[in-house]
Amino acid sequence: MGLRRLAIRRPRGAVEYGAAALVAAAAASLVVRMLEWVGEALVRWWPIVAVLPVLGCAAGVWRAVAATREHAARTRRLSVLRFTLAELDAMDDRQFEFTLRDLLIRDGWSARQVGQQGDQAADVIADHPAYGRLVVQAKHTKVAAKVGSQVMYQVKGTAGPAHRANAAAVVTNGGFTRDAREWGERHAVGWTDRERLRSWAELGVPLHQILRLPALTRRRLRGARRPRFAAPYERTAAEGRTNGVR
Repeated sequence: MGLRRLAIRRPRGAVEYGAAALVAAAAASLVVRMLEWVGEALVRWWPIVAVLPVLGCAAGVWRAVAATREHAARTRRLSVLRFTLAELDAMDDRQFEFTLRDLLIRDGWSARQVGQQGDQAADVIADHPAYGRLVVQAKHTKVAAKVGSQVMYQVKGTAGPAHRANAAAVVTNGGFTRDAREWGERHAVGWTDRERLRSWAELGVPLHQILRLPALTRRRLRGARRPRFAAPYERTAAEGRTNGVR
């Protein structure tokens, strides 16, 4: 059954015209009162009203400046070190670990490669004065391969007790199973798949931004070390790029 269209009928007779006039008068009175209230508010609170556009402009300028600074920072990072996905795919496991180390150093971390037999689910350990200690498990694999939940369990189980870290992540040039991603999200184990790895290594987005690591505000992580480099861009491109295993 179709919907019936609602039609507005014109008033008929003096009574209906009178009622319509009363309704119109009441509506007009309400509009006048609202305008009077707005006028009084503008007169009383004019400093605040005048400041609002200024604050809006200031916020817009701040966002533009922040975007410009972020773009400049990415450009500087990429001038120091940059890897394409094809280059990452061509590496072996050990080269991949050293590359992740160098990318973290590029981003301002003090990082070292520790992956070996008995590494307790840590291939790279990095420290930052703002984010504390990060444990990274590297999984260099085929493009179509996926990392499962078992790796996430291992990293979560050793990051704090064995390495005194306040953050952990698994980085792969492949992908993750849905269970692994969901488990990582629930238990604060960061994951960086192929697309996120491209943002980090090739587009210059810092890993701590990709992982959304919270800054340490009330206390520094016990045992965290200050970066060995005064600034994140001290290394030259030749020094930063991992051409071989070191």
